[in-house]
Amino acid sequence: MPSEFTGKHVTVAGLGVSGVPAAKVLHGLGAHVTVVNDGADERARAQAAELEPLGVTVRLGDGDTLPEGTELIVTAPGWKPTKPLFTAAGQAGVPVWGDVELAWRLRGLDGRKAAPWLAVTGTNGKTTTVQMLASILKAAGLRTAAVGNIGVSLLDAVTGEEEYDVLAVELSSYQLHWAPSLRAHSAAVLNLAPDHLDWHGSMEAYAADKGRIYEGNRVACVYNVAHKATEDLVRAADVEEGCRAIGFTLGTPGPSQLGVVEGLLVDRAFVEDRQKNAQELAEVSDVNPPAPHNIANALAAAGLARAFGVSAAAVRDGLRAFTPDAHRIAHVADVDGVAYVDDSKATNTHATEASLAAYESIVWIAGGLAKGATFDELVTGAAKRLRGAVLIGADRALIREALARHAPEVPVVDLDRTDTGAMLQAVQEARRLARPGDTVLLAPACASMDMFTNYNQRGDAFAQAVRELGA
Repeated sequence: MPSEFTGKHVTVAGLGVSGVPAAKVLHGLGAHVTVVNDGADERARAQAAELEPLGVTVRLGDGDTLPEGTELIVTAPGWKPTKPLFTAAGQAGVPVWGDVELAWRLRGLDGRKAAPWLAVTGTNGKTTTVQMLASILKAAGLRTAAVGNIGVSLLDAVTGEEEYDVLAVELSSYQLHWAPSLRAHSAAVLNLAPDHLDWHGSMEAYAADKGRIYEGNRVACVYNVAHKATEDLVRAADVEEGCRAIGFTLGTPGPSQLGVVEGLLVDRAFVEDRQKNAQELAEVSDVNPPAPHNIANALAAAGLARAFGVSAAAVRDGLRAFTPDAHRIAHVADVDGVAYVDDSKATNTHATEASLAAYESIVWIAGGLAKGATFDELVTGAAKRLRGAVLIGADRALIREALARHAPEVPVVDLDRTDTGAMLQAVQEARRLARPGDTVLLAPACASMDMFTNYNQRGDAFAQAVRELGA
C-alpha cells in the first residue's frame, strides 16, 4: 500500500464515471475520503449510497466549499479551474490532481510492472485513433486496452487484476490540465481547432493543455504536418534526451515522417537510412473508412505503434481488423444511387470540415446547438462540394446566413422545427435535392441537445429515416 495515501485526507471533486472509482481506490489505499458534488439528483444519491457504507463521506449539493483538513483534491476532469473549490485549494496550498494523474501515480501498484502509455489527444479523431492503435497493438500480440477519455477507466486499468504490456490512452484537454506529472512513452496531438474555450479561457490556454501530452516523452512526439500548431507544441515540450519528432501527412512523407504514396501508407521514420528508404505499412483501402481525416488518424496510430517497436505487418493487420464506432462517417445505405452517411459525431466545425472534404458532391444535413461557433470558413471551404443543404435545429440560422454569404447558389431547405421527427423530413428533403452519385451527409457541425439526448440518438434517427426511404 503506497504510504503517501495512508491516513491522508483526500477530497474527491465530483461523482460520476471518474469520481466513484477514484473514491473507492483511494479508500482502499487507506485514505480518509470525502466526496463533494454540485448536484443532489437521484443518480448522485444512488452513488452516495454506494460509497457511504465503505466509510466514504459524501457531501451532495455543495461542490464549492473545501472540506476542513483536505490535503489533496482529486477532481473530475470537467470541473473548471475557476471553481471556488480550487481557488480555496490554491490559497491553502492543497494540490489538485485529476483521475489521470492519480492513475499515473498508481502505476506499478503492488510491485507489478508499470505498462507504458501511448497517449493521444487533439480536437477531433482521438477515440478513433486510440481504437486503431489498440487494434494494431493487439495484432502485434501485445496485451493492451484502449482507455482514458474513451470511457474505460484508467484507474481500473492500472489497479485491476489484468496486467498489460502497453496502454493506448485517449486524453482530453480537461484531463491533461489536471495531470502535471504524466510522462508518456510516446504521444500524438492530432489537430488543434478552437473548442472548449469557455473552460480553458483562451485558445492559447487550450493549446497549452493539449501540449502537456508531450512533456517528458521518451521515444516519439507524433504531430500533424498539416497543422503547424501541433509541431509548435512539440518544439515547446521538454522531452527526454533522444526523443524524436515524428510527423504524419496525407502527402509524400519526408524523413522522420509517415505518409501516403500511390495508395500506400508508408513509414520514413522508423526505418534504416530514412533519407533514402521507406517501409510499406498498409494500403489506403485497409483503412475503414478511407476518408482523408481517417487516413490521418491511421497514420498517427501507426506512428505511435512503430515508436513502440511494432512491425509493419501488425500495423496492416490491425487496421484491417479495426471497425469504427457508430456515427463516425458511417455508411448507412445507398438509395437510388445516392449514398447516405452518418457523421453525427461531427459536433463542431473542425470535425465537419474533415467530413465534408471526404466527398465530391454533397447534400449536407446540418444544424443544432452552435456553442458559439461561426460557420463562414467552413462554408467557404465546402461550397464547391455542396449540391444542397438541409438545416435543422435551434441555431440553423447561423449556417443559413453563412451559406447565403459564401454559397448563394446552393439550394437550402430550412426546417423550422426542433422536434425529433424533423430528421425524417430532413432526409426526405435531402433525397429530393440529391442526384445519383451524390452523398447525403449528416455532419451537423453542432451539438445535438436542442433536439436529441445526444449525438448517438441523432445518428440513430438519421439511420432510421434512411431505412424508411428504402423500405
